[in-house]
Amino acid sequence: MRAMDLHLRYPALSDLRARAKRRLPRFVWEYLDSGTGPETSYGRNRAALDQIGFSPSILHGEQDPDLSVSLFGQSRPLPFGIAPVGMSGLIWPDAEGHLARCAAAHGIPYCLSTVASQSPEDLAPHLGANPWFQLYPPKDPQIRLDMLQRAKDAGFMGLVLTADVPVASRRERLQRSGLTQPPRLTPRLLAQVALRPAWALATARRGMPHMRTLDKYVTAQSGSLSSTAHVGYLLRTSPDWAYLAWLRDHWDGRLIVKGVLRCEDIAGLEAAGVDAIWVSSHAGRQFDAAPAAIDVLPQIRAQTRLPLIFDTGVESGLDVLRALALGADYVMMARGFHLALAALGARGLDHFIDILKKDMLANMGQMGAESLGTLPKPQPLAPFASRSATYRTETDPNSPP
Repeated sequence: MRAMDLHLRYPALSDLRARAKRRLPRFVWEYLDSGTGPETSYGRNRAALDQIGFSPSILHGEQDPDLSVSLFGQSRPLPFGIAPVGMSGLIWPDAEGHLARCAAAHGIPYCLSTVASQSPEDLAPHLGANPWFQLYPPKDPQIRLDMLQRAKDAGFMGLVLTADVPVASRRERLQRSGLTQPPRLTPRLLAQVALRPAWALATARRGMPHMRTLDKYVTAQSGSLSSTAHVGYLLRTSPDWAYLAWLRDHWDGRLIVKGVLRCEDIAGLEAAGVDAIWVSSHAGRQFDAAPAAIDVLPQIRAQTRLPLIFDTGVESGLDVLRALALGADYVMMARGFHLALAALGARGLDHFIDILKKDMLANMGQMGAESLGTLPKPQPLAPFASRSATYRTETDPNSPP
C-alpha cells in the first residue's frame, strides 16, 4: 500500500489503534493498553493536554517550518523519539529490532528496556546515533556493573534510570487477561490467539518472547509470576539517592532520570550530576493518583536549566508542540509506536512518524511558527467534554476472548 493510501485509511493514531486492537489477542492488547487502578490518569492527562491552546496567526505568508531541535548539543531532525516498553516482542515479533532500525533510519533516539525481549547485544547491529538504555535498577552491584558494561559495549550512549517504579503496579485489567510472565499459553489464551491469525503466525515463526537481557542472571524460575511482577523483580531494587550517585560514578555517558513529577527533586538531581530530567507519569501505568504530567512540566522547567524530556499522553504532532511550548526539550512516545507496529507491521512505524510530522507542520503553519523555537506562548482553553477523553474504551472483563 502506497504512503498516500495509508494516509487515506489511517490518517491518525486513533485509526492505527483501532486496527491494532483487531489484530492483537486480548491479553496482548491489555498488556499494551492497560493502566493501573480505574485508569483515571488517562483521562486526566488527555484533558490537560486538550486545555493547552495557541492563538492562530494570519498573513504570515508561505513558510517551510523546521522540525529540528538541539538535544545534548546535537541537532536532531525531529523533536520526538521512541520510549521504552518492556517485552515489546509480545506486542509484535522482533518489535525491538523494528523500532531500533526505524529510529536509526530517521535519526531519532530509541530507548531499549532492561526487560525487553531482545538484549543490548541483539540490537547492537541495528542502533543509530545515540541510543539509550533504560535501567530497571538491579540490586546486586555485580549484576549492575555487568549490565552497564553490556550496554556500553553494545553502543548505547545514554543511560535512563527509571525511578518511578519502586514497586509493581496493580494493572487490574492486565491481571484479568490471564497473562503471566514469562507468557504461558493456557487454553484460555490460546483461544484468544486463534482469533488473531496474523499475530499468531508471526509469533509462531519467531517464538514466544522472554526477557533476554536477564537470561544471564536468572538460570531458573519456579512457576510463573503475575503479569506485573515479572522476573525482573527478582533482581531489582527500589533506587535511592545513593544508588543514583553510584550510577553517576560508574557510567561515563549521559545519565537521565525518568519519572520526575516533583519540583522538590530537581535540586538533588542537579547535585547528583544528571544530564537530563525525564518528566513522566509512566503513561498512567504505575500510579493512578499522579497529576497530569503536562501540568507539572512548566513548573519543573522554571526550576532547572537541564534538558527536559517529556512523555505521557502524547497522541499527535500537536501534543508534541504543546509539550515543547511548555518547556520540554524533547518528547518521547512509546504506546503510539507500538500501536503503529501492531497495526501495520514495520511500515506502520514510518507511517506514524509521517503522521506526526504532517500534523506538526499543519499546526505550525496555523501558528505562523517557522521553527520549534518560535512557537507562540500557549494559552489555556476552557475545559470541555473532550472527545479524546473517551478515545480509549475499556474491555469488559467478562466478555469472551
